[in-house]
Amino acid sequence: MSLRNWILLAVLGAIWGGSFLFAKVAVAEIPPLVLVFFRVSIACALLLAVLWRQGLLNRLEPRLAAPFLVMGLLNNAVPFSLLFAGQTAIGAGLASILNATTPVFTVVVASLLVRQETLRAHRVGGVVLGVAGVAIMLSSSLSGLATDPVWAQLCCLGAAVSYACAATFAKRFSTLPPQVAATGQLIGSSLIMLPLAVVFSSGWSFSDPGLVVWLNVVALGTLATALAYQIFFRLLAEAGATNASLVTLLVPASALLFGWLILGERLGPLQLAGFAVLLIGLVVLDGRIFRREGARAA
Repeated sequence: MSLRNWILLAVLGAIWGGSFLFAKVAVAEIPPLVLVFFRVSIACALLLAVLWRQGLLNRLEPRLAAPFLVMGLLNNAVPFSLLFAGQTAIGAGLASILNATTPVFTVVVASLLVRQETLRAHRVGGVVLGVAGVAIMLSSSLSGLATDPVWAQLCCLGAAVSYACAATFAKRFSTLPPQVAATGQLIGSSLIMLPLAVVFSSGWSFSDPGLVVWLNVVALGTLATALAYQIFFRLLAEAGATNASLVTLLVPASALLFGWLILGERLGPLQLAGFAVLLIGLVVLDGRIFRREGARAA
């Protein structure tokens, strides 16, 4: 990837690092499927206004309706619902570890199943090292694998599989401006989630959550969805599915760094070691170091 791609990946990882914390606060008082609808519909409304301002509404062509629905299902409706449901029973740390397996599934889907990308040894090695680094960083959360409900853990793994399929499917939108692709998928996911939110909102009222919860919902919709998916689609178009999915490795790392910088939380030797392993994994996955060594040997 280019330096620009790495910067976009780091920014996206920082934004989504906060999303797990936003979701943990919000899902405590809002039903998961209702929260998903709020997240995607707020982002959808914001991006429709952006397209209108930029004169790009005509790029939402009718022929793209079905692909946008599929993308909204795979990249928003299914994974958001599974992650929010899982986080009702497990902690954000374990959820982010399980979500960090997304690049593994993306390699399988993009390289082995649909042959969209070439399977290379350095990519596989880098992904494995990256997941190992995340597991080391959040090793205190791994105890949840034995104690937390299996269904909740499977929900988070299911979200990772869905994200992997979405990253591969999104290749067909590479010719669209990122804001158009992001808006299209959010229209699709909003239409999918609306009836589900209505059905599963029984017994819940808008007046139930407090101000802090609603602020977290707004943050999920604006920062973690509207802004984040514009970056994500640009990264997909420029760097490919596997490289874009690496963001799930950076999310837990950024969450830990935010905790240290903002909340004064302690970073111990295990967290620092895990971060080092993660960085090594990203260097291996990038592959440039091997090309340089090969050039020198030649």
